[in-house]
Amino acid sequence: MRPPPTASARALCCLVLLALAGEAAWPPCRIDADNGLGLCKGQDLVRVPRGLPGGLRGLDLSYNKLREITAGDFAGMTQLRRLDLGYNNISRIAPDAFLSNLLLEHLRLFNNSLDRIPAPALRPLVNLRWLDMSNNLYRSAALDGVFGRLRQLQELSLGGPLLRDISRGDFAVLKDTALQKFAIKSASSLQRYEAGAFSWLNTTELWCDMALDENAMALPVMLRDLRGKPLDYLRFRNLFEFTYYAGGADPFAGLAELLITKLVFYRGKFNENLLRFALLNIQRSRVRDLTLMAIDFARSPRWNSSGVGMAAPRLDRLVLQDISNPDILRFDWTFTWLSGVANLSIVNVNFNYVPCDVWGELRNVQTLDISGNRLEDGYIYNQRCHYQGVVPKLKSFVVATNQLLSLAVVAALTRTWPQLTHLDASHNGLGSLQETCQWRPTLCWLALHHNRVTAGTFRCLPTTLEYLDLSYSQLDRLDMDYFTRSPRLRELRLSGNKIKFIPSEWRCPSLEVLAIDGNSFGVINRGSFINMPQLVNLTAGNNPYHCTCDLYLFLEETRRRGRPTLADWPHNWTCYHPEPLLDTAVAAYTPRPLECNVPALVAVAVASTAVVVAACAVLCWKLDAGWYIRATYRLVRAKYSGRRAGATRQCSYHAFISYSCADAGWVRRELLHRLESTTPPYRLCIHERDFTPGRWIIDNIVENIERSAKVIFVLSRSFVDSEWCNYELYFAHQRAVGLGSEDVILVVKEPIDARGLPRRFARLRKMLGTKTYLEWPHEPGRRPFFWLQLRSLLGSPGGLGPTAGEEETAVDATT
Repeated sequence: MRPPPTASARALCCLVLLALAGEAAWPPCRIDADNGLGLCKGQDLVRVPRGLPGGLRGLDLSYNKLREITAGDFAGMTQLRRLDLGYNNISRIAPDAFLSNLLLEHLRLFNNSLDRIPAPALRPLVNLRWLDMSNNLYRSAALDGVFGRLRQLQELSLGGPLLRDISRGDFAVLKDTALQKFAIKSASSLQRYEAGAFSWLNTTELWCDMALDENAMALPVMLRDLRGKPLDYLRFRNLFEFTYYAGGADPFAGLAELLITKLVFYRGKFNENLLRFALLNIQRSRVRDLTLMAIDFARSPRWNSSGVGMAAPRLDRLVLQDISNPDILRFDWTFTWLSGVANLSIVNVNFNYVPCDVWGELRNVQTLDISGNRLEDGYIYNQRCHYQGVVPKLKSFVVATNQLLSLAVVAALTRTWPQLTHLDASHNGLGSLQETCQWRPTLCWLALHHNRVTAGTFRCLPTTLEYLDLSYSQLDRLDMDYFTRSPRLRELRLSGNKIKFIPSEWRCPSLEVLAIDGNSFGVINRGSFINMPQLVNLTAGNNPYHCTCDLYLFLEETRRRGRPTLADWPHNWTCYHPEPLLDTAVAAYTPRPLECNVPALVAVAVASTAVVVAACAVLCWKLDAGWYIRATYRLVRAKYSGRRAGATRQCSYHAFISYSCADAGWVRRELLHRLESTTPPYRLCIHERDFTPGRWIIDNIVENIERSAKVIFVLSRSFVDSEWCNYELYFAHQRAVGLGSEDVILVVKEPIDARGLPRRFARLRKMLGTKTYLEWPHEPGRRPFFWLQLRSLLGSPGGLGPTAGEEETAVDATT
């Protein structure tokens, strides 16, 4: 039996298991599988993590705490092309560290602790194009023969804070390598530069980060070594880091013999004498682009007056940027060194005053950038200065990021510049003053973003513009009249303002590009831009949109027409209203099918109305509603006509007899004969005898029923089939409602079935069911009793007024 393990053995096993678990754990890196990138930047890693995908094409391990690169760190990454190991503490790279990375093209070892150039590790990297191993701790810049075989190399950076000597043969292996850029960094003060060291270089760009405070005359030696080289760009950083040059010899001697066209001085100390030496050599050289950036300029204690006024190089571009002392502008007490400049940038030079004489020296300037200074209205424009014709070639003027408040001042300053087309006055305080301005008619491009623009500012803007930028200027409403007066405006930028609505009358016929994103309006519709027929590009996101049919139909119309293109769609297009859609993407807003489809909604409404009308028509036909409507209309019309004529009810007949034409013979033979032959006789009204000729039949029916004491209905099957009998029954019933149902006498001539009557005879059915009626007997013996009952219902035959004929006769007699 095996003895149980001791406590120390168990602890050791646990440590081993933990170590194995750590090896298998997924690394603290973000893997971008789509682009094949591993992002392990700033993870405090002390070694290259295990388990990284073998198919990575790029790996960023910068800003960690790596100390060593071993042979197996990148063994499985055969597709690796970019590797960033900058800002670590790497002091050793194994000779076979990159043996598997034959496709590597970009390697960064910047800012580590390498005490020697890792040439053995670089040997397999024949495809290397970009190598930065500067800011390390090696003391020698001598390159091994390995670098001679890196024929694909295009950019190489080396050196560090401990590099004090550059020997003649340090870069000899590069003589056949055509570089695009070579950068060298030395210690704070380069002790020795051996002539011929730069003569091996074959590069178009040379970046020298080396201080020559203690060895200023090494600079002419370097420049001589660069003669005949295809060098186009030369950059010095901290050329004099701690002291101003006080020597009398020309440190830039030999510059005129170089082929360079671009020269940059970044940081370092410059006094008047050093700057004059530089400008005199530049004046004789091929340099056409000069940059002085972040230099520390100072006046020289003793001014070397030789050549004063002669330093005026012809430059395509001069940049003076991030210089705290504005005296550099007139370092030789004149501005003559600016007279040959075509494109001049004076950015963040801390000057706040433009003397009158400076404008006269800018006669060749085409582009002038004086942004980032402290210029105010009264110091940039002096009414005592003469501005007429002072900058005859100036086309573009940038005065951004200053302290200007008056647009009228800017307009007055530039009004006499004959070729001015572009003006950038952004990042000032312009627009808050109520003023009028007169501009140069050639001005077509104006940038006023990040100012204080109001609707009144439009009265001070030029109307000749093709481009106008008023973004981020606190603008809350627009002046429509300005756009009507600006027929050439093609691009308008109003981003980041406080515009609350888009006016429907906004008319800008030539506008092609419009940016109104980041404002406060929530409604746009199909009519918002209808007066901009040329609009092809619209940026309108980041607004509090009301997701309603107006917005939906606008977007649908835009998609259908294919214009304008929504440049920022669908990003930042978000619903703000109604509340249930708050923060919903506008692209996700889909109204109900009929909510926003006006034609479909109209079609459904029309169809629904047609169905309802048809159903009502069928129902009315079934219930004979048409008949009742016509009868009511005729009754009302007849009564209204009677009232209008002043008629009053006066009974002229004992009875009005309603009968069918088929029963006319019986009525004349029996009814009229029996009743009109009594003494005194009954006056009876029948239509074929007593209706007034020429009058409308309904008027006759209504009038004679009204003028009759009783109404006798002779009921038969023919009566039921007669429409006029039904009218007479209806009017008699209407009269019975007002005067009493005893005035209606029903005489049933032929037996009829009340349940079989048509619906329009509903009143007759009701009468037959509730009222006693007389039935004509077919037996002659029973007829005397019938006449006795009828005369009883008619009452006494006397007591009536004159008949209609008698009334007319009486009227005639009185006339």
